[in-house]
Amino acid sequence: MSAHVKTSYQQSEQLFPSRAAAFWYAILTAVMIAAPFVIEPYYLSQLVFVLIYAIVGIAMNILSGQAGQVSIGHAAFLAIGAYTAAISAKYGIPLPVYLVLAGAFTGLIGYLVGLPALRLHGIYLAIATLAFAFIVEEVITRWEHVTNGNEGLMLPPPALFGLKLGPYGFFYLCLGVTVLVILAAINIIRSPTGRAFLAIRDSETAARSMGIDTARYKTTAFAISAAITGTAGVLYAHKLSYISPEMFSLSVSIDFVMIIIIGGMLSLRGAVFGAIFMIMVDPMLIVVKDKVPQMTEAAMQAIHLAEPVARTIQAGVVRVVGAPGLKSLIFGLIIILFIIFEPMGLDGRWSRVKAYFRQFPLYRPTSARAQRMFLKSERNR
Repeated sequence: MSAHVKTSYQQSEQLFPSRAAAFWYAILTAVMIAAPFVIEPYYLSQLVFVLIYAIVGIAMNILSGQAGQVSIGHAAFLAIGAYTAAISAKYGIPLPVYLVLAGAFTGLIGYLVGLPALRLHGIYLAIATLAFAFIVEEVITRWEHVTNGNEGLMLPPPALFGLKLGPYGFFYLCLGVTVLVILAAINIIRSPTGRAFLAIRDSETAARSMGIDTARYKTTAFAISAAITGTAGVLYAHKLSYISPEMFSLSVSIDFVMIIIIGGMLSLRGAVFGAIFMIMVDPMLIVVKDKVPQMTEAAMQAIHLAEPVARTIQAGVVRVVGAPGLKSLIFGLIIILFIIFEPMGLDGRWSRVKAYFRQFPLYRPTSARAQRMFLKSERNR
């Protein structure tokens, strides 16, 4: 796939691949800073959710995309961070303190989860993380004198240095945390630790033969990913102002996996793309549900069907569109289509579009072919 060509080791240590990239990221930052003053409150609220989901997507990218470890239990880490924030706020601990505390505590839990998972791979590792998520949900439900059980916990409005943060202030807090997480993730990936993650992802056997301590780096990947997710949990709890155990179910963990599948597993930018898609798909589905009956009626009139037949078809369409499982069905189809036709996700498609304009009119489809993804069994041949 077409990419920026590096010709020296110094270029690998640069924060941005080129001056043009730094310029466009600066423009994007300026747009985000100005966003609260130019968009409606509803869209500002959705943008906050995009930032929170982007933080979790970056955590998933480090664990799965960079280190090659599978997890479908990240909702548990989000819950640990959220409940740490709620309990800390209850006892009057300042927001900056428990923001760091939640990340550190969740990172420690992630490290402990990574220890028994060292001997597990693939689907077995996924099952282990799923079991951990069920354990955390059960602990939160049963530990009523601390977590208040199924009744949940209310959080006070977030305050920073004694000043309550309104919608604008909370947005800038989420934006600042997101930028810091992205910068930290970039530095991790381009460090020796990040290169060790990539080696383990591509082939554990080859990584061990080069002297890489795979056990240490696997647990480190779990700890870093859990710490970032716990930090997102603090923001998530304050955004909703109320948390309960059912808010951190298996479906939430699957949503996090979908972020990196749809956005792109091998890119931090893909995590942001996936977060935007996951948050904006609900408003789009609502619009579709509202428009489909009208479109069906217009189509029936256009093809001049008999009125009883048209009414029957329209009633069937309305029933299908209003079915409770429609969203899950659509998400399942989207995942299948992405895995088959665009395994590199939205970021892969974005790279192809850039390659097309960069090489126009000499562009050829083979010049932006997606990188082949090998199975574990194929890497050992």
